[in-house]
Amino acid sequence: MPRFEREQSEYIEKVVSLNRVSKTVKGGRVMKFSALVVVGDGKGKVGYGLGKAAEVPEAIRKGIEAAKKNMITVTLSGTTVPHETIGEAGAGRVLMKPAAPGTGVIAGGAVRAVVEAAGIKDIRTKCLRSNNPNNVVAAAFEGLKSMRGPEEVARIRGKSVEEIVG
Repeated sequence: MPRFEREQSEYIEKVVSLNRVSKTVKGGRVMKFSALVVVGDGKGKVGYGLGKAAEVPEAIRKGIEAAKKNMITVTLSGTTVPHETIGEAGAGRVLMKPAAPGTGVIAGGAVRAVVEAAGIKDIRTKCLRSNNPNNVVAAAFEGLKSMRGPEEVARIRGKSVEEIVG
């Protein structure tokens, strides 16, 4: 049996970025790896995590574990998002707009991983300001967390869904 053989998970796991980092010590440089991983079930639950280790597979495994602990539920409207939003984290900003069915996922690398893992099929996104993967993924999460469906807005305002939708 191969050394890094893993059992199939019920989650979609995507490695967004792998980074080799080094620390200079008395004897020279010590190399380590950091892996940014996005995990989702394709039905509205998604999480991300950062794993750091001396070997790449170990860093990815740690990232997946961290992502599973950091799961959020995304409000969906059919195959897209309910409304336009901008998520912000650090210097990263991500603009997300709903799209008509059949549009597909129009998104850059880091945001695409988050959106596909969440199970969103039609969306338009744009990274504004920073395109650092860590900040972009965090910003995409902030944007997805801020999504509110018409039922939720109606409940908060004490009105009927028909009054909100118009």
